[in-house]
Amino acid sequence: MTTERLGEVLREDGRYGLRYERRLRHPPEKVWRALTGSESLRHWMPADMVGERRTGADLVFPFWPAHVERFGIPAEQVALAGRMLAWQPPRLLEYRWDADLLRFELEPDGDGTRLVFTTWLGDVDQYPAHGTAAGYHAALDQLAELLDTGSVAVPVIDIPVGDLEQRYAALLAGDGRRA
Repeated sequence: MTTERLGEVLREDGRYGLRYERRLRHPPEKVWRALTGSESLRHWMPADMVGERRTGADLVFPFWPAHVERFGIPAEQVALAGRMLAWQPPRLLEYRWDADLLRFELEPDGDGTRLVFTTWLGDVDQYPAHGTAAGYHAALDQLAELLDTGSVAVPVIDIPVGDLEQRYAALLAGDGRRA
């Protein structure tokens, strides 16, 4: 299952960004653990996060073996470098993952959490923006499923994202408003 509401396309100084907003039925502390713990990351992100959890720390993002195998990731790209830019549990997580910038903002919202995820894309020639947008969309849906059920029915690498890619391609070609 995928969320119907698409993310928002951001454009600034010739670069692309994406902004997604999700309402999750869990407190910020639980969402934070799912965003930062390896055991949770394996269910919804294509890579682990290895390194000290503090602002300024160097990070390494090794892709999970299933992703390496499925997508034929070259040996020199199996683990990407990064840096923790903001670590403010359980409200703000921001890091550089290779050439991309990822920012997760959590805000209490009644009995749940409002999650705003913004990413600025690095190399859109190597990783087309519509595919990246669809991938993050599916990953956030997997995060919500993991929080709701404790597991995911379909691994994120097996989710068909062709329809999402088409919708994001149209959105990227247009004015950036959500479809």
